[in-house]
Amino acid sequence: MESIGICLRLRRAKKPQGFEKYAVLASETAFTVNEVEALYNFFQSLSSSVIDDGVIQKEEFQLALLNSSNKSNLFADRLFELFDLKHNGVIEFGEFVRALSIFHPRAPLAEKIAFSFRLYDLRQTGYIEPEELRDMVVARLNELDLALPEDTIEAIVDKTIQEADLKGDGKIDSEEWEAFVTRNTSLLKNMTLPFLKELSVAFPSFVIQTKVSDSELIIGGHGRDGL
Repeated sequence: MESIGICLRLRRAKKPQGFEKYAVLASETAFTVNEVEALYNFFQSLSSSVIDDGVIQKEEFQLALLNSSNKSNLFADRLFELFDLKHNGVIEFGEFVRALSIFHPRAPLAEKIAFSFRLYDLRQTGYIEPEELRDMVVARLNELDLALPEDTIEAIVDKTIQEADLKGDGKIDSEEWEAFVTRNTSLLKNMTLPFLKELSVAFPSFVIQTKVSDSELIIGGHGRDGL
């Protein structure tokens, strides 16, 4: 009986793939040690929602964002890629905390701007091109069950390029993007999640489940909780 109890304790103490100490993650992110611990409890729940393997599979990520493990979306796919820092097809605990830290109220604005730029730089060329903007707008419209005429979508893309492309080369580089969102700070509002300070942990579903106006579709609008 004693040996069985020892085995059970060892099993409970086993940490998942990619586990890092709370203090280490807190020192490298905007989270406190207590917040990291709370995130670990949530991470465990999320990483076992489809397959109990200690990492977040893409299906589990989609389930949290889209309420379906089989529903693919360009926006969700790109977000998964940015969370998957090791590019090994799963999200480990350390990756989860580091990526989510960017959405913390205490995270530097520069990190939020850089993350949003990478989100829209689908081809990872160092530029956001009109086709990438259009693809992301269409993806968001699909998930919001909204339909806009083609000419309206093109107008959104053209207006964004016109305002952001200061060099006039038909695409947006990281410096132009920084200047653009600095002039339009409301576009980054959904890059900050106030609840991360309190961690009544709910996954950042603001990415898909938002109510936005046409002019806010490029970055994403205000969430239902006023994000």
